[in-house]
Amino acid sequence: MVVFIAERPPAAPGFTTEPARPVAETPLAIASLAAASPAAAAMPAAAIPSAGPPVALPAGPAASLNPPPSRPRRASGRRFVLDLALVLVALVAVWWSVVLVLAPEPFLLPGPDRVVLALIRRWGDLWPNALVTLTEILIGLVTGIVAGVATALFMGYVPAASRVVTPFVVVLQSMPVFAIAPVLVLWFGFGLASKIVMATVIIFFPVASAFHDGIERTDPGLLDLARLYGAGRARTLALIQVPAALPALVTGLRMAAAVAPIGAIVGEWVGASSGLGLIMMHANARMQTDVMFAALALVVAMAVILRLAADLLADRLLPWLDETDR
Repeated sequence: MVVFIAERPPAAPGFTTEPARPVAETPLAIASLAAASPAAAAMPAAAIPSAGPPVALPAGPAASLNPPPSRPRRASGRRFVLDLALVLVALVAVWWSVVLVLAPEPFLLPGPDRVVLALIRRWGDLWPNALVTLTEILIGLVTGIVAGVATALFMGYVPAASRVVTPFVVVLQSMPVFAIAPVLVLWFGFGLASKIVMATVIIFFPVASAFHDGIERTDPGLLDLARLYGAGRARTLALIQVPAALPALVTGLRMAAAVAPIGAIVGEWVGASSGLGLIMMHANARMQTDVMFAALALVVAMAVILRLAADLLADRLLPWLDETDR
């Protein structure tokens, strides 16, 4: 085999030429593929495709190849807390204004002061039931995330399986929550199991859908490069597609954190022996609207804490992304 090596053209006045970036400076995933690929190891150096012809760059200080420093970014969790605080202040102000101006009956719309007093007065009843609901939410969140991630990875590893799994996931998600809640309570009883299954079903869809969509949207150029280095399906999925799909997974986790309490509360409404949903049902039957609002405030607080946890996870998993790209 004859290899022709072209001479580098002379640089124009005031310009300097830089060689193309070698393979050793490619991203970590591609370097791992190259190190683990027998085909790439046996490939002669002259046969490795180059990144293109040399590029003429201006000489002098302006010719630095260092990227511009990224602007400092705030943690997404802090921004969410600030926005939430502003929204809550505005809602409470409007709520209190309506109560003062229209003066509705307390059983129709209690004021924020009545809700706070009910929260303090009934704390002995609300706190144990809140722990039960929180347990159902956390277990359902973990099982739903694990099931959603496993399903997305399976569909990414076996693309043909998505034709069968995707319609099943869509049908499962299209079922009204109130329609399947009585069946789940009948199957799994009035304890924690039926609420955990309900929360798992609700959380499963956003995680599986978002993560699988991120896997499918991987840059085709990276996939072609992985095939060039002889990477198998599993290695390509682990080193190329999964890292590329992490932003989509974080989006699914944020959605799951927001809807996680729905399954537990609906299950407690249908049938339960404890939980905030049961407290809300009893308070509604007795026209204790302030107690019902107090229980609802605890549910909202749980959802906010879970959302903050998802934002913290995003900062840990995706430190290289600006918050506007998440």
